[in-house]
Amino acid sequence: MFIRFAGPNIYHGAGAPPPARHPNVGATLGTPAPRSSRRRFWFAPLVLAIGAIVPARHAALPSAAAPAEAQDFYTTTNADQVELALTVYNSDIALVRDVRNLQLGRGISDLHYMDVAATVNPATVHFRSLSAPSRVRVLEQNYEYDLLEPEKLLRKYVGRDITLVRTRWNQSTSREEEVTAHLLSYNNAPVWKVGGEIVTGMQADHIRFPELPGNLYSRPTLIWTLDNSGGQQHRVEASYLAGKLSWNADYVLTVARDDKAADIDGWVTVVNGSGTSFKNAKLQLVAGDLNRVRQVINRMELDAMRKSSAAAVSEMSQEAFSDYHLYTLGRKTTVNNSETKQVSMLGATAFPVQKRYVVEGQAVYYHNAQHPGAPIKGVVQVYYQFKNEEKAGLGMPMPAGTVRVYQSDSTGGVQFVGEDRIDHTPKDEAINLKIGNAFDVVCERKQTDFQKIAANTYEVEYEVTLRNHKATPVTIEVNEPIGGTWRMLQSSHEWSKTSAWAAQFTVPVSADGAAVLKYRVRVTY
Repeated sequence: MFIRFAGPNIYHGAGAPPPARHPNVGATLGTPAPRSSRRRFWFAPLVLAIGAIVPARHAALPSAAAPAEAQDFYTTTNADQVELALTVYNSDIALVRDVRNLQLGRGISDLHYMDVAATVNPATVHFRSLSAPSRVRVLEQNYEYDLLEPEKLLRKYVGRDITLVRTRWNQSTSREEEVTAHLLSYNNAPVWKVGGEIVTGMQADHIRFPELPGNLYSRPTLIWTLDNSGGQQHRVEASYLAGKLSWNADYVLTVARDDKAADIDGWVTVVNGSGTSFKNAKLQLVAGDLNRVRQVINRMELDAMRKSSAAAVSEMSQEAFSDYHLYTLGRKTTVNNSETKQVSMLGATAFPVQKRYVVEGQAVYYHNAQHPGAPIKGVVQVYYQFKNEEKAGLGMPMPAGTVRVYQSDSTGGVQFVGEDRIDHTPKDEAINLKIGNAFDVVCERKQTDFQKIAANTYEVEYEVTLRNHKATPVTIEVNEPIGGTWRMLQSSHEWSKTSAWAAQFTVPVSADGAAVLKYRVRVTY
């Protein structure tokens, strides 16, 4: 039910004359009414100018030259920062170390520490004075995350008076009219008391609030109750863990047409969804799997890749750290909120690679008779392999990430040929990248004999036909997971025992040719 109080209509929505724009305020206002003696805060419909709403008790600190006056609390923002360090882990957390210069009065007072990450874990916060560690004690700590929003502001003003401002039009001119209304309740919509009437459904062009409630904050704030028995000037440090900060590695491998050499560019991709920007920060990244108590942290979507035609110059150094690896950017950088930032990590050119063709068998082949008829068709998988060694221009620990593989074509351009993910890889270890299945190399398998020698013993004979329709010869690795206790009785090609239960055959196939692998094996399960 809508109850209208006496006086002209309040224009709102369709049908209202277009309001004039106040020259000093982003909201649409009419001609400004005379200023009252008390400070007011302006809100346009659906838009909250948070930056302009700072009550007098949240004013900036006195200049460094002025002595700190006795007061209940002090406020510090990122304008006081002298050092900022950000260490990001693979597990969607980051360690923030924030150093600031500020003033504190002697005795007990509150310090409002603003501009912290919205995803801060309060249980991990540590505060100390670097100037006088023994003189400043933390008595109490609070994290205020009830942030300023128009709806929350109205709820905080239930039981108080608010000024509703409407614009009245007379032909092409307008003027503002103010109505003082008492907010009785706010449950999905406000209920007002205006004069002697109860009013619902009433809207205004904008609303003025006399002050900001003390328990609402324009941005996340840590509040410490401190006991300072030292001087007034302090350099302090706040450190904490924050969520929704993550990083991963992305690599671009460009292979030459002859499949014998490649270039690689490595990038680290940092994603900041913490609700806070980190300006001019020292950036470090930790690679490794940390053991953590299980907690719910949303993983950010990572879908960014940087391409480069030549190997990039690495901007990051690395060192062993505990049982992890620490990567440090050699310069300071800014990581803005809701930003994906990429930084060059490594680069190498013209290092040797090997193209591998692999056929994977199945254990079921060795204790079951194959149905007669058409042979079993298998796929031939394609891999690129290289060694992460210093003489190849690499030789640094490579964090887990996605490697996207490109290859030069006949026109001098490059084409995408596949991608694979690598785990954390130390130096001097081999890296194998599966890029897909071969089109011009095919495999067919036929069981030529199957005998059950005893209850759990079998003799099996196979022919594996490999055909190469490429203009260059290839060598194919055939891996057979035989299982059980086995003995190779005969083989047409060289083979090796790659594990207790598996054999590998190496079969060269000529250009536009074919080769047949024949072998017989006895296996007991």
